[in-house]
This record gives sequence, structure tokens and C-alpha cells, in this order.
Amino acid sequence: MVRVSAGEFGREVGRYQDMALTQPVIVTRNGRDRTVMISVEEYNRLKRRDRRVLVAWELPSEQLEAIRRVEPPAEANDVHSVAFGRNISNINYLSGTLCL
Repeated sequence: MVRVSAGEFGREVGRYQDMALTQPVIVTRNGRDRTVMISVEEYNRLKRRDRRVLVAWELPSEQLEAIRRVEPPAEANDVHSVAFGRNISNINYLSGTLCL
């Protein structure tokens, strides 16, 4: 990883673009990390790792019903009761959230 000031980066953009093909280039401003330049391949790899977060009301009704019918395995009750002092089977589905 290379760290460079914004001024130096501005004077040698091409050089740092070439470096960013093989390693991240951190650009600083006033001594603080401000931006990072990475290759398109690395950017695309990271983008593929993004996940979309859904709220319950966005799910199709069939999936919501399947979630409602799920029963935790018996061993989950033991782990949960030790950690929280309650039985996991007391978890209820309500308005798109799980309530203990």
C-alpha cells in the first residue's frame, strides 16, 4: 500500500494510477487519509461482495410464510438460554421485525 499527499498525487497522477493497478494508493490531505485509488478489477471485486438488505415487507408473501414456519433446532434453545436466560422458541415475528 502506498500513501501519498494530495499535492504529490496531483503532480504525478499517471505514476500513482499505474501503482493502483497492483496496490491501493492512499491519498492524504493535511496528514489524514482522505481517499483510496484502486484498480477497476479490485473495485468490481468489492462491488460483487455488496449485499442488498431487505426489510420483511419487501419479501414475497410465500417467503414470509416460510420464515414464519421455521423452527430452530433443539440445540439452539440451549445456547440461547445460556446466553440470554430465555428459550429461543419465544421469538415471535411481528411487523417485519423479530421480537424477543
